[in-house]
Order: sequence, then structure tokens, then C-alpha cells
Amino acid sequence: MKKHITRKVLFAAPVFFLVIAIAGCGSYMTPLRTQRATVGAQTQITHELTLLPEPSDKIVAAVYKFRDQTGQYKAMEAGSSFSTAVTQGATSILLKALEESGWFTPIEREGLSNLLNERKIIRSSRANLAPDEGDVPQLPPLLFAGVILEGGIISYDTNILTGGAGLQYFGAGASGKYRQDRVTVYLRAIATKSGRVLKTVYTSKTILSQMVDVGVFRFVKFQRLLEAETGYSFNEPPEMCVREAIEKAVLALVVEGAIDGLWQFKDPGAMDSYVVRQYLLEKEQSRSMDALDLNLANRRPLSASITVGGTQYSGDYSDPSWTLAAQAMGSMQLNEQFSIGIAASYDELSAQDRYSSTILQGKALLQYQMMPNYQINPTLYGGGGIVYALDQSLPAGESESSMFPVLTGGASLEYLINRSLGVMFMFDYNYLLDDAIDGRDRGKINDYFISMRTGISLYF
Repeated sequence: MKKHITRKVLFAAPVFFLVIAIAGCGSYMTPLRTQRATVGAQTQITHELTLLPEPSDKIVAAVYKFRDQTGQYKAMEAGSSFSTAVTQGATSILLKALEESGWFTPIEREGLSNLLNERKIIRSSRANLAPDEGDVPQLPPLLFAGVILEGGIISYDTNILTGGAGLQYFGAGASGKYRQDRVTVYLRAIATKSGRVLKTVYTSKTILSQMVDVGVFRFVKFQRLLEAETGYSFNEPPEMCVREAIEKAVLALVVEGAIDGLWQFKDPGAMDSYVVRQYLLEKEQSRSMDALDLNLANRRPLSASITVGGTQYSGDYSDPSWTLAAQAMGSMQLNEQFSIGIAASYDELSAQDRYSSTILQGKALLQYQMMPNYQINPTLYGGGGIVYALDQSLPAGESESSMFPVLTGGASLEYLINRSLGVMFMFDYNYLLDDAIDGRDRGKINDYFISMRTGISLYF
């Protein structure tokens, strides 16, 4: 009876806490109250725009139309949509960015016909009210632009990166998905007197969408089903991403124009300001980025690595255990994707108290780098060598050998921290061509051992 009550308590407790957790998470799943209107959120680039050094003279700039040139509509899983993929109000966003930079005096050109009509109404009203036509006060002339800003949103790329992961066990599991889109903006400054294109810049911004869900669906007892699920999704607002890309383009235009001498900072020493230095650093780093905004790595032709981990023997004795493994390896690049390496490793093989041995292994490897120019680089490798048994603890009467040929295959994953240093994870499968490393020659499959190690790699 006590055992029955204990089982009920053990089952009820996690279910109770699961229900409490789901109830507590309800606030982020279902908003239960409305929110008042607020001032628009600022982007990270908005703050950088306000940090720009002051200009010697503000630039009078006209923007006639900053258009959506993608021609794309929102993607839908079923049916079609007539809603555009990006905002059609990019001109307003650009004018706001020009104002916040403190470098430009924007003038109205998108609604120029409305402005001219209103000026006609003013002149007509004044003429009707004035007793004598000669006394009608004249309107001041319109401000003309020294620079015209042209360009637009030229691309909206969807699903440039997608992925996810999930795990389910006995009806309980969790999964996650993500998707990355990208918007690209071009902006150019044109001199109104000559029509010469003074400067052209372009920027891009990724748009992230992700979803996570957790659930359980399981019979915990006869005719008693437990089902619970929770999750959330996050979608970066495309309008905010377009705004950030446009603001970055304005910042780039100001800095690039100052570098080329098209306009000047009020303080000559401002070229060494924080914003300018950060922009030049980012521009330098962009040279090592690919089309997917992934870092490209400049690996050197010679490398060395040291890894430490565990190894497990599989042979004619049961109950193998994980033991110490260490390896040092040197590699030389043959071409962009292939390299050769020489490795020396130390491994301990053990099967409880039945068998143990300490071995040294020397091998030559051919490596295939799947993504050699990226910061994250998976590698496949294979080769062969010799295993030498330093000492062995074998049952009495069993034959002993000290050297065994071996074939090795494996994979590694490396993350390059900088040009000279990386961290890596390796998995090896080592198949012995002689079945007597454990002193017994039985079965159709020779002895083998697997190793998993992690460590560092150095490039020279």
C-alpha cells in the first residue's frame, strides 16, 4: 500500500510542477491586455548616427523617391498575397535618418506637387485680400538641393539560412527551427550642378525568425493520457530591419564622403573619432565575409594540434570502459581543401579487470576540409599506421604481440578563434588489421577502438 501511494506522489509531483510552469508561461504565449501607443523603438545604428562628429556645413539634400525595387510580395504557405515583402515608406525612413544624423538639411521633394499647389493657394489668397496687386508680398524662393540622394531597397532574399533541431523520447520532446532572410539597400549621392555620382554605398541586414516548442504526449497509466505543450516564436520586424539598413547607409555615406574629401568634419581631428574608427574596422572585417555574412578564415599552410579525451576498446572481452586518450598532430596544406598530416597518440585500452593495455599509435592521414575558408570547418580524414603496445595485462597462457597495423577514419569540427588559434573536436574509428591486441584471436571482426577528443589547433 505504501509503495502504491509513493508511486502516486512521485508521478503527481512532476505533473503538478509542469502545470504550474505552463501556467506561468502563459503570459508570454497569450497577451491578456492591450498596450498604449509608444514612441518608435530605436535601432543600434540610430545611436551611432547621433554620435557622428559635427559637419563644417550641413548638406542640403533632396530625396525624390527611395523605392522598393524588389517587386516581391509576402511569401505564404498556401495561396497568394498582395502585401509587399518590405515597406513602401522607405522615403520617410530615409528622411528621418538624414535628420537624425545632424549632417543634412532634408528638403521636401516626394510631395513636391502638393507643396507647389499650396504655394499657389497662398499667392491667390494674398492677391484677393490685397487692395492693390502691387502690394502683394512675395513668397520666399524654395530651397534648392546641393545633393540629390537616390537608390532604394534592391533585394529581399528569403531563406538564405534555415535549420533546426529536435529530440523526442517516449512521447516527450522539444524542437526548434530558425530562418534567416536579408534585405539590401543601395544609396548614392549625386551633385545637382554637374550630375556626377559622388559616392555610392550599400548595406544589408539579416532578418531572423525562430520557433521553439516543447511537448509531452504519453500514457502514464491505463486510460490516463498526459498531454502538455508550450513554445514561442520570434520574428524580427522587417520594417525595423529596413530602417536599420537605411540608417547604416546614411552613416556609411557620411564617413565615406569625409574620407574622400567630399565634405568635412567641423573638427579636423574627428577622423579619429569612435564612430569613424568602428566603421573602418567593420569595413575591413567585411572583406573576410561571404555572401551569407559568414566569416571567412585565412588559414596558414602549416598547423599543429593537441587534443585530449577518451577512448573505448571493442574486442574479445566484454564490459569495455572509457579510458584516457591524447594526440598530437601536424598538418601541411596541399591545396585549398586537401592536406596531409602525421599524428602520434597515446591511448589506454581496458575491459574492466579482464584486459588492459597502454598503446602508442603513429599514423599518416589524408584530410578533406569541407569548408576551408570558413570560421567553422568540418573535416573528414582517413589513413593508417602502427599501434605499439607498451604494456599489457593479459590472461595467462594467451599469446602477446607488441605491434599491430591499424586503419583510421574520422571527422573533426574546428572553430577558428583568430588567424593563429582554433578549438576542435575529433572523433576517430581505429580498426586493427590484427585481432590479437587483446591476446585473443576470435570472431570474424578484428578488434577496434574509438576515440573522442577535444583540444586546440595552432597555425603557422
